[in-house]
Amino acid sequence: MDFLANARRVIEIETGALQRMADRLGESFVASVKLLHDTLDRRGKIVVVGIGKSGNIGHKIAATLNSTGATAVVLNSQNALHGDLGILSDGDAVLLLSYSGETAELLDLLPHIKRFDVSLIAITGKPASTLGEHSDQVLDTSVDREACPMNLAPTSSSTAMLVMGDALAMVLLEARGFTEEQFARFHPGGALGRALLTRVSDIMRAGDQLASIPVDATVRDALVAMTSSRSGACVVVNADGTLAGIFTHGDFARSYQQDPHVGEKPVAGYMTRQPISVPADSLAVEAVQTIGSHRVDDVVVLDEEGRAVGLVDTQDLARLKIV
Repeated sequence: MDFLANARRVIEIETGALQRMADRLGESFVASVKLLHDTLDRRGKIVVVGIGKSGNIGHKIAATLNSTGATAVVLNSQNALHGDLGILSDGDAVLLLSYSGETAELLDLLPHIKRFDVSLIAITGKPASTLGEHSDQVLDTSVDREACPMNLAPTSSSTAMLVMGDALAMVLLEARGFTEEQFARFHPGGALGRALLTRVSDIMRAGDQLASIPVDATVRDALVAMTSSRSGACVVVNADGTLAGIFTHGDFARSYQQDPHVGEKPVAGYMTRQPISVPADSLAVEAVQTIGSHRVDDVVVLDEEGRAVGLVDTQDLARLKIV
């Protein structure tokens, strides 16, 4: 048995199903996004209902919606008829998940849900099913076949349902103008939250930790400053404190190979002019993105007047668990 070939077959079947689903997207998706947007604007919530594998997918969709500021809850269909329907309120939107659209538990619950003034969006592989016929909008997640070799275990169909939920959540996020700062409010823990909530001024090397020398200093002065501050880079500043350049251990190594007497030479001749910089009041995540996109180890931090006030080192990001 060729395990790799079989795995690739599964992936190809599922990606093909997703591409066909993407090609089918139309006005019902647009209307669903607008419906959810309007619901949240009215301070309503999104209620997700699913059975079995669809229920598992529903939990993930609800979690994604909540993490992007769209209030969502999961209604347990088995407990709904025993008091949990109290989770519903007039003005809510309900996402109903069932590939067949004929799931008995869900259809039994449907008349009781419709007694509320709510909007219904069905995510199903059978748009013409009973569930589809009784919903305000229908999102088609039909697949040609499951990735299961027996065409039985929900694989392609559950993946399609999950991706449709992601598409709803992400388009809704953009439609609502959800920002990185708002995202951070819902993710305060871990590296992501720290990067989005922390300012560059909170993590930069400053004061005694900042290696800084005047523009007329020598390469030796730069080495002394870097050694004293235990830094791999030295900020070079003009007389008014504005940034002139940056000199790193790497610059020294390359210069020394060409001239062993470089230590007595002016650092201005070997520094990098107009180095990459970030404002002190920017988010730490911006420093992370800047370092990654420019492939540098250090970025200079500037105040509003363009004065060099700090340095962000990639090693500091790891130590502070920003990345």
